[in-house]
Formats: sequence, C-alpha cells, structure tokens
Amino acid sequence: MNSPSSAVYSPGRQATILIVDDAPDSLELLDEMLRCEGYQTFVANSGPRAIDLAQRVQPDLILLDVMMPGMDGFETCRRLKGHPETTGIPVIFVSACTGTDDVVLGFDHGAVDYISKPVRLPEVRARVRTQLQMQSSSEHQKRQARRLRMIVEGMDEGLMLVGADGRIQYANPASERCLGYSESELAGRPLAALLAEPAANDYAAYFDRRDDAVLVRCQGTREVLLQQADGSLRPMDLNLSPMAPGEQLYVALLHDISHHKQSENALQRAALADPLTGIANRRLFDTCLEREWQRAIRTARPLSLLVLDVDHFKLYNDLLGHAAGDQCLQAVAGTLQAHALRATDLAARYGGEEFVLLLPDTPQAGAAKLAESIRADVERLRVPNPRSTTSDFVTVSVGAATFVPTQFDDIRSLFLAADRAMYDAKAAGRNQVLAVEGGYAWDAMHRALAR
Repeated sequence: MNSPSSAVYSPGRQATILIVDDAPDSLELLDEMLRCEGYQTFVANSGPRAIDLAQRVQPDLILLDVMMPGMDGFETCRRLKGHPETTGIPVIFVSACTGTDDVVLGFDHGAVDYISKPVRLPEVRARVRTQLQMQSSSEHQKRQARRLRMIVEGMDEGLMLVGADGRIQYANPASERCLGYSESELAGRPLAALLAEPAANDYAAYFDRRDDAVLVRCQGTREVLLQQADGSLRPMDLNLSPMAPGEQLYVALLHDISHHKQSENALQRAALADPLTGIANRRLFDTCLEREWQRAIRTARPLSLLVLDVDHFKLYNDLLGHAAGDQCLQAVAGTLQAHALRATDLAARYGGEEFVLLLPDTPQAGAAKLAESIRADVERLRVPNPRSTTSDFVTVSVGAATFVPTQFDDIRSLFLAADRAMYDAKAAGRNQVLAVEGGYAWDAMHRALAR
C-alpha cells in the first residue's frame, strides 16, 4: 500500500513531521503512529528544542503540544512564525485544552489546525494528510509562480499588467529596456500616457468605456508609437487583452518593430529612388508635386519647377558608351541634388537624361537664379563631350516655371510650362536658362493658342 506521503510529494521523498510534547507517552504514541503511516519523524520535548530542530531540519509539518513547562506551545509557535526560516512551516496544535478561547488563541498565534487530546488515529491521519496536501499544493503554486515570473522576466517582449483604470501595475524588464523607464516609473502611469496620438485617445477611451466603437480599435494587435523616456517615439505592436473573461486586469504585450520599420522604410525609400543616380525617381516627384501644389493653393505662395536636359546626350552615349553615359548622368544628378538645399526642395530624375527640381515657396527670380547656378556648375564639371556642337564639355538646358496656382489651374500646367521653356532654351542654342511665370491666365492663353 502506498504511503500518504507518496501521493503528495515527489518519489523518493518522505514528508517530515516534527512532534513536540513534554509528555513521553504522548510523544511516543504520536511518533509510532506517524512512522507507521510512512512519515519521517523528529521529536522534541521542549519549546527551545523544537525551535532548534525546526530551523535545522525544516520539517513539512509540526505537531505542537500547548501545555509545556517553561516555554509553552503558544510562545513556541509565536517564535517559529517570527523567524524567516520557519515562518512558512504549518503548525497543528495538539492539546487537552479544547476550550474555545484556547482554540482561538492557537489560531491567533499562527496555527493551521487544532487536535484535541486524547488523540484518535483516524483524526490525526486525516488532519495531517490534509495539511500536507495543502502545503504541497501551496508549494506547487509557489514554484509555478516563480517559474512564471522567470519566464516573464526573461522575455524579449515587453509585458505589462494594466488595471481596470488603465494604469500600469507591473512591467517586466523588457518593457523597461524598450521604453527607457524603470519599473517604479512605469507603475501607476496610465498606459495611454505612453502612446502618441491617435492611439493615446483610443486607449484612454477604452478604459473609460466612453465609446464602444473604440473597443474594436483597441482589440487584437495594433501598431502604435510609444513615447520613450528620452522623448523619442518607438514603433511597436501593442496587444491588449483581459487576463481572463470578466477580469479587471489586462495584459499588454509590446513587440518592438523598430528594426522592421527601419527595413520597411529603407525599402520604401529604395522604391522611391532612382537606382542609377540615387536621387528621387519620377514616382516620388509626382507625389511631392501633388502635395506642394495643393499647399501652394492653400497658402497662395509661388511654386517653381526646373526641368533640365543634358545637351547632345545621345551623341555622348554613342561615342563613349553607356558606362560613361551613366557616370555623366550621376555627375549631373549630384550637381542638381547639391542645389536642393531646403527640406522641401526635391531633385529627381524624370527619365533618361531629363531631370527636375521642385522648389516650393520660390518666386520666379529665385528659380531663375538657381537654374543659372545649376547650369554653370554642370559646365564647370568639365566632362568632355567631343561631339557636342554647343561646347567641348557636357552642358544642360534648363526651363524654369513659376506658378501661384489656384483651384482653376491644372497641376499638369506647371510641368508643361517648365518643359516647354526647356525646349525653347534648346532651340535658342542650348546651355542656357529660360524662365517663365504663369497661372490661370497663362494657362488659358496657351490653351487658346493651341486651338
């Protein structure tokens, strides 16, 4: 027959019980009874001896008599519970003092149960087994909790526990690392306070329950920007969910996607860059032109565009080859890019040997001056062009157009005006700049002339 301890403890380990009683007969009876049940026993006949043994042996359970000379059972229990090495050991009082006051006093001193004398084997067996099972379950839960805490604290992803009021109650080390705050700085801070808009408003409403529609936006995984301690914003995936249905505690999981976003942004930049010259491609130019055109309409400010073409480039390519032609285009693109000095200026390769420079908030005089500077700098590159009838070196013809657009203007008219000016510059002998200024009236006039 299996011993009771084998059902509670791991194989090969007996439950250990310390029996404390100053009466030899009672002590011997309990000792024999429990050893027959398969438990390992230790005995003590006084309070001080019991305390010493408990600290050294660390029993799983203590059976403690109340009425002992010198240090009685109540004082012994009080000292056991007051010592860090023995405070967690369950104590069952065994005593002939079974009055209500005595029983209550025993529980007040930290006992978990009370057995009356004379003892009865079935009762002792049942109460001892129950306490050991409870102790085993408690230790198992503690081990599970320690294991869970180790897992949570060792996670690469951030994990925070958030109360029903939206405030952070716990943050694991990964949360601290990715946000730059200590756990104490995060504790009590609203989750929404760490988020940039519009997520901040959504998650604040999520916990306030102001808008049921917000609940849908905050369920599952959502890409957000979290504000770090240094004020910077970090892109992360945030997953917020209740710990269990109906729970008033939420788990917030943070997955750092900054490297992913950097790669994604790099791919986006690559998709918007001309592979040969490294400056913007036509796709990015079209996007920026639309944005700046609409802004110029709102602000009634001038928008200028330069269109330039490499003179006699086909002759250059045919004579020197495509490798030399590529190097020539790269040199021209570098010169153009060097003149895009403001954040809103955009130099782009429009196609072939044709380039553009978008200049928001730039009047005609400024655009014409910049165009002439670009033309001169390209000529100063002194890239030989043996077959050119214009110069011994590579040159460009530049058309500049400036509009203060209105809602009546066609966005295409800006490029068409600059492109036409560029061709007029070529027709006039190349290696020169022609600047025009227009708007709704200019566009209407040229449409009339076209008819």
